[in-house]
Amino acid sequence: MSKKVVLVTGASSGIGFETALELKDNGFIVYGAARRTEKLKELENKGIKTLELDVTNDESMVTCVDQIIKNEGRIDILVNSAGYGSYGAIEDVPMEEARRQVEVNVFGLARMTQLVLPYMRKQHFGRIINISSVGGKVHTAFGGWYHATKFAVEGFSDCLRIEVEEFGIDVVLVEPGGIKTDWGIIAAENLKKSSSKGAYAKNALKVAESQKQIYSGNRLTDPKVIAHTITKAATVKKPKTRYLIGFAAKPIVILKRVLSDRMFDKIIKSV
Repeated sequence: MSKKVVLVTGASSGIGFETALELKDNGFIVYGAARRTEKLKELENKGIKTLELDVTNDESMVTCVDQIIKNEGRIDILVNSAGYGSYGAIEDVPMEEARRQVEVNVFGLARMTQLVLPYMRKQHFGRIINISSVGGKVHTAFGGWYHATKFAVEGFSDCLRIEVEEFGIDVVLVEPGGIKTDWGIIAAENLKKSSSKGAYAKNALKVAESQKQIYSGNRLTDPKVIAHTITKAATVKKPKTRYLIGFAAKPIVILKRVLSDRMFDKIIKSV
């Protein structure tokens, strides 16, 4: 049987980068796509095919998928890893930035899914692996827009799973907890930019500093662990519908289930 073809979005760093490497090591034909093409050189050196992709630009997304189909004739697995965290008080975050957060984390993922589905249906096989977050199950301070996108990805994926099952297509959610990437640093900077002045400044600055300390420390999970989980979901005969993995992911979800909303809020504020 010929090697399966995988497209990994957001492959320039973090989970997407490590996933592209591991899938290549496991015998897949891997396309790593990202907006920052200069950061894809290391993947190219490892034998991974790279493409420019901006998930806020429809032409870019269509061109990316068309190029893979032209080269390989198929796409077997899509790993939707492109995304970022926009933090800030809901009152403070400009609607332009809120829309961009949704555009990248939800609509980009959805459009990439639309584009690959016809090919997966035709071959009666496919896997859509969506990188969600523990943030799609719980909430944190000043993460309203980010959590809204991840809750949306959860619901979107559940509905999609039912729709495409008859065509031999699996939909998998990977829900990372705290991962050792630049994600938290970027989120903290966004929070400071949005809410370091005004009514929410005191608590916003505390949260931003806390995020920086956590993501600069050594407690978080290596993104290679998530890449291994994604590879497992791509290779097993029948993948789970969800993989909750990474620092504090399972404990915090359990707390959310057993505590009242107000009690959980107190824990989040204390942390």
